Amino acid sequence: MKSIAWVTDSTSTIDPEFARNNHVYIIPLRLIVNNECYKENIEITADQFYDKMRQHDKVGSSQPPIGEFVELYERLKEEYDEIIAVHCSSELSGTFHTSMQAADIAGVTVIGIDSKVGAYPIREMILRGLHWQQAGCSALEIKSRIENIIEEMSFYLIPASLSQLHRSGRLSGSQLVLGQLMRIHLLLKFEAGKIIVEDKIRTFKKTKQRLLETLGKDIRLIKDICIMHANNMEEALSLESAIKEMSPSVRTEIMTFVPVVGVHMGEGTLALSWIKNTAMNSIAVEDKGLEPALQA
Repeated sequence: MKSIAWVTDSTSTIDPEFARNNHVYIIPLRLIVNNECYKENIEITADQFYDKMRQHDKVGSSQPPIGEFVELYERLKEEYDEIIAVHCSSELSGTFHTSMQAADIAGVTVIGIDSKVGAYPIREMILRGLHWQQAGCSALEIKSRIENIIEEMSFYLIPASLSQLHRSGRLSGSQLVLGQLMRIHLLLKFEAGKIIVEDKIRTFKKTKQRLLETLGKDIRLIKDICIMHANNMEEALSLESAIKEMSPSVRTEIMTFVPVVGVHMGEGTLALSWIKNTAMNSIAVEDKGLEPALQA
């Protein structure tokens, strides 16, 4: 079996200790608060970021510098037979393209996978990929299987702040004004790597209900559901309770979003993500005994 290095970014939510033990290398995105730059989850925690975000209007994010990828690839090409890179959607960040450019500069072949999403699904892609690797699959076979996962994943969000969406360039000024006047809540979803508006609803309660109705259409094809939140555990627990009433047998997991989500969606944002079982007809996670990969 060839040795494989896995490269990803901090949106993957993979625990750093798990990464060290499983040949996964995480390059952090940057958070910018009041003109100061921090490496996500390394130089600033989620709690520290939200504290700063409440105090300053100038918040933003940026992709990692290309030199950081080049340095990593220069090292990995001497230590591994193959490299697989799985990054957040190229429609939302330049991280994937920067990673591929760095591989060219370093003179190494990297099998790149644009996840077309972020957070929980990326973690699942890498976890499944590690199992397929242990089962003897080649890097190209693993890529093909991960691309099947991408086709079967769903990811919906309820952003907490239209103003934050506007500041991040994902909502026009006219849309912001109209939304605030009408007290509109948005239900967003990932589609082909982009975040699009699925519905516009007048109350937060109805928006959550619409999200649960969307989940209900797939519930018989799902074993696991991830509830994500940006510093909003109370509502995350409420969603979990509603899901359990809908389907007691489904496994739920609550995950705290990486801070970069708060930059673009606002503190309090909620999300649900799941992958249909048709993409999971492979080795079960527990069968291979990998350690938990969720970032604390």
